[in-house]
Amino acid sequence: QVQLVESGGGLVQPGGSLRLSCAGSGSIFNILTMGWYRQAPGKQRDMVATITRDGDTDYADSVKGRFTISRDNAKNMVYLQMNSLKPEDTAVYYCNARIVTSRFDGGGIYWGKGMLVTVST
Repeated sequence: QVQLVESGGGLVQPGGSLRLSCAGSGSIFNILTMGWYRQAPGKQRDMVATITRDGDTDYADSVKGRFTISRDNAKNMVYLQMNSLKPEDTAVYYCNARIVTSRFDGGGIYWGKGMLVTVST
């Protein structure tokens, strides 16, 4: 059984920073692309940033230059450093990963449970 567990969310003032972490655990053979998504109230879930196993990254236009995604393949972890936070960054943030559980498995998509990030005074 595979799990993704997020940590690091919470309340921060505009202009502040937060670092989100996500740890994969369970029967993991390999983790391919990992990423962060977010869902604001009343809106759809959108991609924030993704990173391949080799370190290639992609960002939503709204976070470019402010957020940085990174990963530690040895620890099955992905991080999101969020700087210069704005009220519009307020959302539930979800960790996402394509995980291979055996050498016979093409990989499935897994999600964390999500955690709230609130940017407010």
